[in-house]
Parts: sequence; structure tokens; C-alpha cells
Amino acid sequence: MADTSSAPLLPRKKSPSSAAQYTRCASHAGDELRSFRACLRWMCVDHTDGLRSAGSWAVFFLLAVAAPSAVTLALPASAPQRPFDGQVQASLTLAAALAYFSLSSFLRVGLRRLLCIDRLRHDSDEVRAGYTAQLNRSFRILACFLVPCSLAEAAYEAYWYWAAAPFRSPWWNAAVCALDVASWVYRTAIFFMICVLFRVICYLQVLRMVGFAREFGRFAEVAVVLEHHRRIREQLRRISHRYRRFIILCLVLVTASQFAALLATTRPHATINLATAGELALCSVSLVVGLLVCLHSAAKITHKTQSITSVAAAWHADATIHAFDNDLEDPDPALPASTGYMAPANAYRLASGEESDDDDDDDARSEDSLDDSKLVPFQVNNMCFQKRQALVTYLENNRAGITVYGFVVDRTWLHALFMIEFSLVMWLLGKTVGIS
Repeated sequence: MADTSSAPLLPRKKSPSSAAQYTRCASHAGDELRSFRACLRWMCVDHTDGLRSAGSWAVFFLLAVAAPSAVTLALPASAPQRPFDGQVQASLTLAAALAYFSLSSFLRVGLRRLLCIDRLRHDSDEVRAGYTAQLNRSFRILACFLVPCSLAEAAYEAYWYWAAAPFRSPWWNAAVCALDVASWVYRTAIFFMICVLFRVICYLQVLRMVGFAREFGRFAEVAVVLEHHRRIREQLRRISHRYRRFIILCLVLVTASQFAALLATTRPHATINLATAGELALCSVSLVVGLLVCLHSAAKITHKTQSITSVAAAWHADATIHAFDNDLEDPDPALPASTGYMAPANAYRLASGEESDDDDDDDARSEDSLDDSKLVPFQVNNMCFQKRQALVTYLENNRAGITVYGFVVDRTWLHALFMIEFSLVMWLLGKTVGIS
């Protein structure tokens, strides 16, 4: 039997057809998702069978619910008080519960479908290579978020248990400190993991939109471009439907926790120092960073998707201008009479500013160069002005993107959200410290 440890997730077929070049295969332990599976197992979010699912739920209740509750109840009454500890533990536990339940729900469809791996067979080699690189890079991004927060939390807990010494035995202090840090790291890792997964999925759509824009440079048929755009819209609709509940609940949770923190720290006679509010600040930073990762990823893919309309309009205008120039002013006798509308092969690069205006001698260009400014047949007997205009009109009235219950997550939505949050903050500060 052949070794599958290095078999690709989407193996090539011995077919010259580009549509049949890649095919789906069953998941196995040695494919490109082995790192994700290992990470999920180490984080105890493995629901591949009943036994592992029960173990994952047991670890979640132990580290996310039982551990922080036991630490809070085990501290003696004589220990220095941490006035914001209850709020911190509640915020982290709720965030971890939201992330864990969402991940458990997402993984029911399979990791390959969750990461849109099964859709890569329709994309180009460049999109596949970029997505594979992003999959490998996602763990570095997760480490960049998790490691600093974990080190800061470990340093804070070590400082507090060393300075306060709530238990007489140093071994008890060390054990409770380790349990507290483990609970913090677990809950933060679960929350960051789902945010990074959402970022990776959105990055795939960005790669697809870049490849979609290049379809205009290759002068694909209107039907092909339309089918490609509809496929991307359908994929974005599925992603939005899958993540919309997590995004809206995460937004509500982070907003509520931050307003509670602001209200607690601005109340009269509140003691604010490193020992009392350090953990609260670290918790707030972790939750806000995770939310910003999700909102930035959603807004980025929405912006990329909506900007394709300007690319299509530039392509339409450039093709129309060159068509009339060729037909009326300087017709090329070497072209067939049925060509109709003409356009240069580098029209998209000219429209997007990626091509210089310097014209070199034709002899200096290689015969197989793709950067050829000679006029080529533009959709013989198939493309016309009305088809291009219909495509541009369709793109103008069908702008895809990430949506949350019908609201498109774009820059305008983020600006409105910021103004609402800012107004609430100013209102709360006016009620507490007298800012008007």
C-alpha cells in the first residue's frame, strides 16, 4: 500500500483538462490539515468520535468553569482582595464558552469543509499555493496573539501569589497559581483559535477575488466571469451564515465586558493599580484583539469583493474604447473580419496602472511573452457591448460580502458601529466622572 504521509490534500489527476486537474480525496492523518487537527487535539476540541468528544467536554468544564470557580472559592478570606477578579473570570469563561460551542458546531461539517478546502479544486494554482502558505502561517499568527498574553498572565499571577501569599504553604501557592494560569491560557487559546480560523477563511476569499480580477485581464467570457462571481457569492453567503451568530454574540459580549470594566474602574473610591487592575486590563486587551481580528477580516473581504465593480467598469470602458479605435481609425487587416470588438491583451493592466506607457521595440520581446500589446480577437462572435454592460450592471447591483443578519460588514458598517460605541462611552463617562 502506498504511503499517504505526504500525499496532498487535493492530488493532481493525469488529465489535461484544467477543470479535472484536481479532485477531492478523503481526509487522512498526513494531509495539509494535520497541523490543524493536532492543534485541535492539544486544545481538547476533538469531536471525531464519542470518546474524544466526551473528553473534550470534560476538559472544557474543568478548565473553563471548575478551575476558576475553585480558585476563587479556595482563596482564604484573609487574602488580599482582587475587586475585578469576578468580572475577569466571567468575561473569559463566557468568551471561551462562545468560542467552544461555535467550534463544536462548525466541526460537525468537517474541517475540510469548514476551511473551504473542497472548493479549491475550482481555483488556480496560485490561489492554492497562497492558501496553503496562509494555513501554515495561521499558527504563527495564533502564537503571536497567545504567547504574549500567556506570558503576561503568568508573570502577573506569579507576582500576585508571591506578594500576597494567600496560603501558608508555598507549594499550595504554586499549585493554585499554575491552575489559574492554565485556565487562563486555555480560555484565551479557544477564543483566539476561532478568530484565526475566520481570518484564514476570509483570506482564501481575498485570494479568489484577486484571481477573479485577473479574469478581466485574460478576457474570459461574460458567462464564465458571471459563473465565477456567483460561486464566490455563494461561498460568502455560507461563511456569513456560519459565522454570523458568533460575530454578533462576540460583539455583544466584548461590548458588555468593556462597559462593565469602564463602570467598575470609574466608580468612586475604586483602587486602580497593577495588583488590582492588571488582570482586568489583560483580559480586555485579549477580547478586543480577538474581536478586531474578526471585524477586520470580514471588512477586508467585503471591500475586496465590492471593489470588483470598479475593475469591471474599467475593463468595459477600455474594451469599448479599443474596439472603436480598431474598427474606425486603424483597423488591422491581419485580424479576421468576424472579430467584432477588439482589445489589447494587457488592457486590464493598463486600466489598473500596472503597465508602463513606454513602448519597446517588438523585436526586444520574447515570442512567448504574455505582455503583448498587439490587438487580439476579443471574444469572436460571442462578446458584445451589451453583454459587457449587462455584466457591469449585475456587479453594481449584486455586491457580495460578509453579512450579519442582512447587514453588510463593510467600512460604513464599522464607522456606524464605532460611533455607537463612542456615544455609549461618552454617555457612561458623563454619568460616572461628569464628562459632558
